[in-house]
Amino acid sequence: MIKRIFPFLDWFTGYSMAMLRADGISGLTVALVLIPQSMAYAQLAGMPAYYGLYAAFLPPMVAALFGSSRQLGTGPVAVVSLMSAASLEPLATAGSPEFIAYSIVLALIVGIFQFLLGVLRLGLVVNFLSHPVVNGFTNAAAIIIASSQFSKFFGVSVDNAPHHYETMIQVAKAALDYTHLPTLLYGISAVVIMVVLRKINPRIPNVLVAVVVTTLISYFSGYNNDAVVDISTIHQPEVVDKISEFNQTVALIKEQGLERVKLANTLDEQRKAQPAPHGPTVEQIKLQGEINLITAYMGHSKDKVQELRSELRGMKFDAVEDGKKYVFYPKDTTPGHLVTDGRTWRIKVKNEQLDPAGIQLMGG
Repeated sequence: MIKRIFPFLDWFTGYSMAMLRADGISGLTVALVLIPQSMAYAQLAGMPAYYGLYAAFLPPMVAALFGSSRQLGTGPVAVVSLMSAASLEPLATAGSPEFIAYSIVLALIVGIFQFLLGVLRLGLVVNFLSHPVVNGFTNAAAIIIASSQFSKFFGVSVDNAPHHYETMIQVAKAALDYTHLPTLLYGISAVVIMVVLRKINPRIPNVLVAVVVTTLISYFSGYNNDAVVDISTIHQPEVVDKISEFNQTVALIKEQGLERVKLANTLDEQRKAQPAPHGPTVEQIKLQGEINLITAYMGHSKDKVQELRSELRGMKFDAVEDGKKYVFYPKDTTPGHLVTDGRTWRIKVKNEQLDPAGIQLMGG
Protein backbone atom coordinates (compact mmCIF):
# COMPACT_ATOMS: atom_id res chain seq x y z
CA MET A 1 0.00 0.00 0.00
CA ILE A 2 2.75 2.44 0.96
CA LYS A 3 4.68 1.67 -2.24
CA ARG A 4 1.56 2.37 -4.31
CA ILE A 5 1.30 5.82 -2.76
CA PHE A 6 5.06 6.42 -2.80
CA PRO A 7 6.37 4.46 -5.82
CA PHE A 8 9.91 5.82 -5.47
CA LEU A 9 10.44 3.53 -2.45
CA ASP A 10 10.60 0.59 -4.86
CA TRP A 11 13.02 2.20 -7.33
CA PHE A 12 16.18 1.52 -5.36
CA THR A 13 15.80 -2.23 -5.83
CA GLY A 14 18.30 -3.20 -8.53
CA TYR A 15 19.56 0.37 -8.96
CA SER A 16 23.01 0.25 -10.60
CA MET A 17 25.92 2.61 -11.27
CA ALA A 18 25.00 2.63 -14.97
CA MET A 19 21.53 3.91 -14.09
CA LEU A 20 23.07 6.52 -11.77
CA ARG A 21 25.35 7.71 -14.58
CA ALA A 22 22.43 7.99 -17.01
CA ASP A 23 20.33 9.84 -14.43
CA GLY A 24 23.20 12.22 -13.69
CA ILE A 25 23.73 13.10 -17.35
CA SER A 26 20.02 13.65 -17.95
CA GLY A 27 19.68 15.75 -14.80
CA LEU A 28 22.64 17.95 -15.73
CA THR A 29 21.33 18.42 -19.28
CA VAL A 30 17.86 19.39 -18.11
CA ALA A 31 19.25 21.75 -15.45
CA LEU A 32 21.45 23.65 -17.92
CA VAL A 33 18.48 24.27 -20.20
CA LEU A 34 15.93 24.81 -17.43
CA ILE A 35 17.87 27.48 -15.51
CA PRO A 36 17.73 30.24 -18.18
CA GLN A 37 14.33 29.03 -19.35
CA SER A 38 12.77 29.24 -15.89
CA MET A 39 14.19 32.73 -15.33
CA ALA A 40 12.62 33.86 -18.61
CA TYR A 41 9.27 32.32 -17.62
CA ALA A 42 9.38 34.13 -14.28
CA GLN A 43 9.82 37.47 -16.05
CA LEU A 44 7.00 36.51 -18.41
CA ALA A 45 4.81 36.03 -15.33
CA GLY A 46 5.80 39.46 -13.98
CA MET A 47 7.92 37.98 -11.20
CA PRO A 48 11.60 38.52 -10.31
CA ALA A 49 13.81 36.12 -12.27
CA TYR A 50 14.98 34.14 -9.23
CA TYR A 51 11.42 32.99 -8.50
CA GLY A 52 11.67 31.00 -11.71
CA LEU A 53 14.54 29.04 -10.17
CA TYR A 54 12.37 28.17 -7.17
CA ALA A 55 9.57 27.01 -9.46
CA ALA A 56 12.00 24.99 -11.59
CA PHE A 57 13.58 23.23 -8.61
CA LEU A 58 10.94 22.33 -6.03
CA PRO A 59 7.85 21.15 -8.00
CA PRO A 60 9.76 18.93 -10.50
CA MET A 61 11.78 17.44 -7.65
CA VAL A 62 8.63 16.38 -5.81
CA ALA A 63 6.82 15.29 -8.99
CA ALA A 64 9.76 13.13 -10.11
CA LEU A 65 9.31 10.99 -7.00
CA PHE A 66 5.88 9.90 -8.24
CA GLY A 67 6.79 9.04 -11.84
CA SER A 68 6.84 10.85 -15.17
CA SER A 69 4.23 12.14 -17.60
CA ARG A 70 4.48 13.38 -21.18
CA GLN A 71 1.31 15.41 -20.79
CA LEU A 72 1.98 17.12 -17.45
CA GLY A 73 4.45 19.97 -17.03
CA THR A 74 5.41 20.16 -13.36
CA GLY A 75 7.81 23.10 -13.68
CA PRO A 76 7.38 26.61 -15.08
CA VAL A 77 5.36 26.62 -18.31
CA ALA A 78 5.20 29.53 -20.74
CA VAL A 79 1.42 29.55 -21.18
CA VAL A 80 0.77 29.36 -17.43
CA SER A 81 3.25 32.19 -16.82
CA LEU A 82 1.47 34.32 -19.41
CA MET A 83 -1.97 33.59 -17.94
CA SER A 84 -0.75 34.31 -14.41
CA ALA A 85 0.56 37.74 -15.42
CA ALA A 86 -2.62 38.58 -17.33
CA SER A 87 -4.76 37.63 -14.32
CA LEU A 88 -2.83 39.65 -11.74
CA GLU A 89 -1.77 42.79 -13.62
CA PRO A 90 -5.13 44.54 -12.92
CA LEU A 91 -4.61 43.95 -9.18
CA ALA A 92 -1.00 45.01 -8.59
CA THR A 93 2.13 46.29 -10.30
CA ALA A 94 4.24 43.51 -11.80
CA GLY A 95 7.24 42.67 -9.63
CA SER A 96 5.92 44.46 -6.54
CA PRO A 97 5.63 42.65 -3.17
CA GLU A 98 1.85 42.67 -3.53
CA PHE A 99 2.08 41.11 -7.00
CA ILE A 100 4.40 38.39 -5.69
CA ALA A 101 2.00 37.62 -2.83
CA TYR A 102 -0.95 37.41 -5.23
CA SER A 103 1.04 35.08 -7.50
CA ILE A 104 1.81 32.74 -4.62
CA VAL A 105 -1.85 32.65 -3.55
CA LEU A 106 -2.95 32.10 -7.16
CA ALA A 107 -0.52 29.18 -7.52
CA LEU A 108 -1.88 27.65 -4.30
CA ILE A 109 -5.50 27.96 -5.45
CA VAL A 110 -4.72 26.49 -8.87
CA GLY A 111 -2.81 23.65 -7.22
CA ILE A 112 -5.80 22.83 -5.01
CA PHE A 113 -8.10 22.74 -8.04
CA GLN A 114 -5.66 20.52 -9.95
CA PHE A 115 -5.44 18.15 -7.00
CA LEU A 116 -9.23 17.92 -6.76
CA LEU A 117 -9.53 17.34 -10.52
CA GLY A 118 -7.07 14.47 -10.20
CA VAL A 119 -8.77 12.93 -7.18
CA LEU A 120 -12.22 13.16 -8.81
CA ARG A 121 -10.92 11.82 -12.16
CA LEU A 122 -12.18 14.87 -14.07
CA GLY A 123 -9.47 14.91 -16.72
CA LEU A 124 -12.11 13.87 -19.26
CA VAL A 125 -13.47 17.46 -19.14
CA VAL A 126 -10.63 18.43 -21.47
CA ASN A 127 -12.20 16.24 -24.16
CA PHE A 128 -15.11 18.70 -24.38
CA LEU A 129 -12.82 21.53 -25.55
CA SER A 130 -13.00 21.82 -29.33
CA HIS A 131 -9.78 21.51 -31.33
CA PRO A 132 -10.16 24.96 -33.01
CA VAL A 133 -10.39 26.60 -29.58
CA VAL A 134 -7.32 24.76 -28.27
CA ASN A 135 -5.33 25.40 -31.46
CA GLY A 136 -6.27 29.08 -31.49
CA PHE A 137 -5.29 29.48 -27.86
CA THR A 138 -1.93 27.70 -28.20
CA ASN A 139 -1.00 29.52 -31.42
CA ALA A 140 -1.90 32.92 -29.98
CA ALA A 141 0.01 32.12 -26.79
CA ALA A 142 3.06 31.09 -28.82
CA ILE A 143 3.00 34.36 -30.77
CA ILE A 144 2.62 36.45 -27.62
CA ILE A 145 5.34 34.54 -25.76
CA ALA A 146 7.81 34.80 -28.65
CA SER A 147 7.15 38.49 -29.30
CA SER A 148 7.33 39.32 -25.58
CA GLN A 149 11.05 38.47 -25.73
CA PHE A 150 11.80 41.22 -28.27
CA SER A 151 12.44 43.80 -25.54
CA LYS A 152 15.09 41.54 -24.00
CA PHE A 153 16.51 40.74 -27.46
CA PHE A 154 17.13 44.44 -28.12
CA GLY A 155 18.06 45.30 -24.54
CA VAL A 156 15.27 47.83 -23.97
CA SER A 157 12.70 48.23 -21.19
CA VAL A 158 9.09 49.32 -21.69
CA ASP A 159 5.91 49.19 -19.64
CA ASN A 160 3.16 46.76 -20.59
CA ALA A 161 0.29 48.42 -22.44
CA PRO A 162 -3.37 47.34 -22.15
CA HIS A 163 -3.02 45.47 -25.45
CA HIS A 164 -0.06 43.35 -26.53
CA TYR A 165 0.31 45.00 -29.93
CA GLU A 166 0.64 48.38 -28.21
CA THR A 167 3.46 46.97 -26.09
CA MET A 168 5.20 45.75 -29.26
CA ILE A 169 4.89 49.22 -30.80
CA GLN A 170 6.54 50.69 -27.68
CA VAL A 171 9.34 48.11 -27.96
CA ALA A 172 9.90 49.03 -31.61
CA LYS A 173 10.07 52.74 -30.77
CA ALA A 174 12.49 52.11 -27.89
CA ALA A 175 14.68 49.88 -30.09
CA LEU A 176 14.80 52.50 -32.84
CA ASP A 177 15.79 55.13 -30.28
CA TYR A 178 18.54 53.01 -28.72
CA THR A 179 19.44 49.33 -28.97
CA HIS A 180 21.84 47.75 -26.50
CA LEU A 181 24.25 46.30 -29.07
CA PRO A 182 25.97 43.70 -26.82
CA THR A 183 22.58 42.23 -25.91
CA LEU A 184 21.49 42.19 -29.56
CA LEU A 185 24.74 40.50 -30.65
CA TYR A 186 24.39 37.81 -27.98
CA GLY A 187 20.81 37.17 -29.03
CA ILE A 188 21.72 36.88 -32.71
CA SER A 189 24.69 34.63 -31.87
CA ALA A 190 22.49 32.27 -29.86
CA VAL A 191 19.95 32.01 -32.69
CA VAL A 192 22.70 31.37 -35.27
CA ILE A 193 24.28 28.66 -33.10
CA MET A 194 20.95 26.86 -32.66
CA VAL A 195 20.02 27.03 -36.37
CA VAL A 196 23.46 25.94 -37.63
CA LEU A 197 23.78 23.04 -35.18
CA ARG A 198 20.31 21.78 -36.04
CA LYS A 199 21.25 21.69 -39.73
CA ILE A 200 24.60 19.99 -39.05
CA ASN A 201 23.20 17.30 -36.77
CA PRO A 202 19.73 17.36 -35.19
CA ARG A 203 20.98 15.11 -32.39
CA ILE A 204 23.30 17.84 -31.06
CA PRO A 205 21.64 19.66 -28.12
CA ASN A 206 21.67 23.01 -29.90
CA VAL A 207 19.89 24.95 -27.15
CA LEU A 208 22.28 23.63 -24.51
CA VAL A 209 25.33 24.49 -26.63
CA ALA A 210 23.99 28.00 -27.30
CA VAL A 211 23.37 28.60 -23.59
CA VAL A 212 26.82 27.35 -22.54
CA VAL A 213 28.75 29.20 -25.27
CA THR A 214 27.01 32.57 -24.82
CA THR A 215 27.22 32.31 -21.02
CA LEU A 216 30.98 31.66 -21.12
CA ILE A 217 31.56 34.50 -23.60
CA SER A 218 29.44 36.81 -21.45
CA TYR A 219 31.41 35.90 -18.32
CA PHE A 220 34.90 36.29 -19.78
CA SER A 221 34.18 39.35 -21.93
CA GLY A 222 32.85 41.51 -19.09
CA TYR A 223 29.58 41.97 -20.97
CA ASN A 224 27.61 43.07 -17.92
CA ASN A 225 28.60 46.71 -17.41
CA ASP A 226 26.52 47.83 -14.45
CA ALA A 227 27.24 50.55 -11.94
CA VAL A 228 25.62 51.76 -8.72
CA VAL A 229 26.28 55.47 -8.24
CA ASP A 230 25.21 58.38 -6.11
CA ILE A 231 22.86 60.77 -7.83
CA SER A 232 25.40 63.57 -7.33
CA THR A 233 27.67 61.94 -9.94
CA ILE A 234 25.04 62.49 -12.65
CA HIS A 235 25.53 66.02 -13.97
CA GLN A 236 21.99 66.63 -15.15
CA PRO A 237 19.60 68.56 -12.87
CA GLU A 238 16.57 67.15 -14.67
CA VAL A 239 17.44 63.66 -13.42
CA VAL A 240 17.22 64.75 -9.77
CA ASP A 241 13.80 66.32 -10.32
CA LYS A 242 12.45 63.34 -12.26
CA ILE A 243 13.66 60.80 -9.69
CA SER A 244 12.19 62.84 -6.84
CA GLU A 245 8.84 63.11 -8.63
CA PHE A 246 8.92 59.40 -9.50
CA ASN A 247 9.57 58.38 -5.87
CA GLN A 248 6.81 60.63 -4.56
CA THR A 249 4.29 59.22 -7.04
CA VAL A 250 5.22 55.60 -6.26
CA ALA A 251 4.80 56.32 -2.53
CA LEU A 252 1.44 57.98 -3.25
CA ILE A 253 0.19 54.88 -5.11
CA LYS A 254 1.05 52.70 -2.10
CA GLU A 255 -0.79 55.08 0.24
CA GLN A 256 -3.82 55.14 -2.05
CA GLY A 257 -3.82 51.35 -2.24
CA LEU A 258 -3.75 50.99 1.54
CA GLU A 259 -6.53 53.55 1.92
CA ARG A 260 -8.67 51.75 -0.66
CA VAL A 261 -8.22 48.43 1.16
CA LYS A 262 -9.13 50.10 4.46
CA LEU A 263 -12.33 51.60 3.02
CA ALA A 264 -13.25 48.33 1.31
CA ASN A 265 -12.91 46.46 4.62
CA THR A 266 -15.05 49.08 6.37
CA LEU A 267 -17.72 48.78 3.67
CA ASP A 268 -17.69 44.99 3.94
CA GLU A 269 -18.08 45.16 7.73
CA GLN A 270 -21.02 47.56 7.41
CA ARG A 271 -22.75 45.31 4.89
CA LYS A 272 -22.42 42.35 7.27
CA ALA A 273 -23.49 44.33 10.35
CA GLN A 274 -26.37 46.19 8.65
CA PRO A 275 -27.91 44.09 5.85
CA ALA A 276 -29.92 46.36 3.56
CA PRO A 277 -32.67 44.33 1.82
CA HIS A 278 -33.94 47.42 -0.02
CA GLY A 279 -30.54 48.63 -1.23
CA PRO A 280 -27.38 50.13 0.27
CA THR A 281 -27.55 52.72 3.02
CA VAL A 282 -26.41 56.32 2.57
CA GLU A 283 -23.19 55.58 4.48
CA GLN A 284 -22.46 52.58 2.27
CA ILE A 285 -23.02 54.66 -0.86
CA LYS A 286 -20.58 57.28 0.45
CA LEU A 287 -17.94 54.63 1.16
CA GLN A 288 -18.38 53.13 -2.30
CA GLY A 289 -18.03 56.60 -3.80
CA GLU A 290 -14.79 57.22 -1.89
CA ILE A 291 -13.44 53.85 -3.07
CA ASN A 292 -14.27 54.73 -6.68
CA LEU A 293 -12.56 58.13 -6.34
CA ILE A 294 -9.40 56.59 -4.89
CA THR A 295 -9.40 54.02 -7.70
CA ALA A 296 -9.59 56.82 -10.26
CA TYR A 297 -6.76 58.72 -8.53
CA MET A 298 -4.67 55.54 -8.48
CA GLY A 299 -5.18 55.13 -12.22
CA HIS A 300 -3.97 58.68 -12.79
CA SER A 301 -0.96 58.11 -10.52
CA LYS A 302 -0.05 54.88 -12.35
CA ASP A 303 -0.17 56.69 -15.69
CA LYS A 304 2.11 59.37 -14.27
CA VAL A 305 4.57 56.75 -12.97
CA GLN A 306 4.68 55.08 -16.38
CA GLU A 307 5.36 58.42 -18.05
CA LEU A 308 8.16 59.29 -15.61
CA ARG A 309 9.64 55.80 -15.88
CA SER A 310 9.72 56.05 -19.68
CA GLU A 311 11.41 59.45 -19.49
CA LEU A 312 14.07 58.19 -17.07
CA ARG A 313 14.71 55.09 -19.17
CA GLY A 314 15.08 57.26 -22.26
CA MET A 315 17.90 59.34 -20.76
CA LYS A 316 21.36 58.43 -22.07
CA PHE A 317 24.71 59.37 -20.55
CA ASP A 318 28.44 59.33 -21.24
CA ALA A 319 30.79 58.27 -18.43
CA VAL A 320 34.07 59.98 -17.58
CA GLU A 321 36.52 58.52 -15.07
CA ASP A 322 37.26 60.95 -12.26
CA GLY A 323 39.79 59.38 -9.92
CA LYS A 324 38.23 56.26 -8.43
CA LYS A 325 34.70 56.99 -9.59
CA TYR A 326 32.78 57.76 -12.75
CA VAL A 327 30.99 61.01 -13.50
CA PHE A 328 28.08 60.97 -15.94
CA TYR A 329 27.07 63.64 -18.45
CA PRO A 330 24.08 63.72 -20.80
CA LYS A 331 24.91 61.98 -24.07
CA ASP A 332 27.09 64.07 -26.43
CA THR A 333 27.35 66.99 -23.97
CA THR A 334 30.61 65.95 -22.27
CA PRO A 335 33.16 68.80 -22.07
CA GLY A 336 35.63 68.53 -24.95
CA HIS A 337 38.74 68.09 -22.78
CA LEU A 338 37.32 64.96 -21.11
CA VAL A 339 37.54 61.43 -22.53
CA THR A 340 34.53 59.11 -22.19
CA ASP A 341 34.66 55.34 -21.78
CA GLY A 342 32.91 54.82 -25.13
CA ARG A 343 29.77 53.30 -23.63
CA THR A 344 26.22 54.60 -23.50
CA TRP A 345 24.75 54.45 -20.00
CA ARG A 346 21.09 54.31 -19.02
CA ILE A 347 19.19 54.30 -15.74
CA LYS A 348 17.58 51.06 -14.55
CA VAL A 349 14.05 51.89 -13.47
CA LYS A 350 11.65 49.26 -12.16
CA ASN A 351 8.41 49.54 -10.19
CA GLU A 352 9.95 50.49 -6.86
CA GLN A 353 11.33 53.79 -5.58
CA LEU A 354 14.85 54.73 -6.62
CA ASP A 355 17.51 55.21 -3.95
CA PRO A 356 19.29 58.55 -4.64
CA ALA A 357 22.43 57.13 -3.03
CA GLY A 358 22.33 53.95 -5.15
CA ILE A 359 21.14 54.71 -8.68
CA GLN A 360 21.61 51.65 -10.91
CA LEU A 361 23.06 52.32 -14.36
CA MET A 362 23.80 49.90 -17.20
CA GLY A 363 26.26 50.59 -19.97
CA GLY A 364 26.84 49.11 -23.38
